[in-house]
Amino acid sequence: MREPVFTGACSAIITPFDHSGAVDYDKFGQLIDEQIERGLDAICVCGTTGECSTLTIREHIAVVEYCVKRVNGRVKVVAGAGSNDTSAAVYLSQHAEDSGADALLHVTPYYNKASQTGLIKHYEYIADRTKLPVILYNVPSRTGVSFTAETYKVLSQHPNINGVKEASGNFSLLAHTRAICGDDFYIWSGNDDQVVPMMSLGAKGVISVVANIAPEIMIQITHLCLEDRFFEASKLQLKYMDFIDALFLEVNPIPIKAAMNLAGYDIGSLRLPLCDMTNGPLETLRQSMIKIGLLKG
Repeated sequence: MREPVFTGACSAIITPFDHSGAVDYDKFGQLIDEQIERGLDAICVCGTTGECSTLTIREHIAVVEYCVKRVNGRVKVVAGAGSNDTSAAVYLSQHAEDSGADALLHVTPYYNKASQTGLIKHYEYIADRTKLPVILYNVPSRTGVSFTAETYKVLSQHPNINGVKEASGNFSLLAHTRAICGDDFYIWSGNDDQVVPMMSLGAKGVISVVANIAPEIMIQITHLCLEDRFFEASKLQLKYMDFIDALFLEVNPIPIKAAMNLAGYDIGSLRLPLCDMTNGPLETLRQSMIKIGLLKG
């Protein structure tokens, strides 16, 4: 039986930019070190929160390489490598493997989308061309396509496909998947507001936006769940719901970058077409941070 890539809390780490808009590697290194020192179990680089869509191919490869080198084996590194072009996904996967990443994250093909048969062919083609474990990523709100449990069942039989980051919010899909795939196909929450209910159905942890600024929240919640202490975990989940909700008032990663800048991280702005948070939601975010002690009132 294969092992999960990680259990517990993984940050979907942001990509900091300097004032010219270039990747700020000094700041990125500081963020990586801080997140590891604060106890995170893994780091996911070049995902949605890392603005992978507006990184050039060269930047994407360089950011993954830098992250792997900086982490230096202290925790697992999951490298985003997804694309709606299968050959491009393979290219990014092979570079991530060469860099020393521990696993790959592959979002479903967006815009052109795919049938369930197309999804199976896409992922099997990728998984056949890498030695790294592959984590599927289901986020139909962004891609317009979702896996079925039956497709998960087929893909779970590939030795290099480790599991899925589930961000569909579809608990029926989650339950059905667990029922037919069993314990050898791992699931991680892709939604910070659903960690406890997903882990109660067998998820192994979360790939988290919140963990960028408050990793202790997701570490505590996930580790309590892993210890079957779901009542205590649920109290924490509810305690931080206002803050979690505020981090999604506008499309991710706009609010998390705003929150980190409010907290003094100076991680720069976003690349177009994303732009800075508007004033009303920004004030709601600020107040939610004050409420849980991330900012002074």
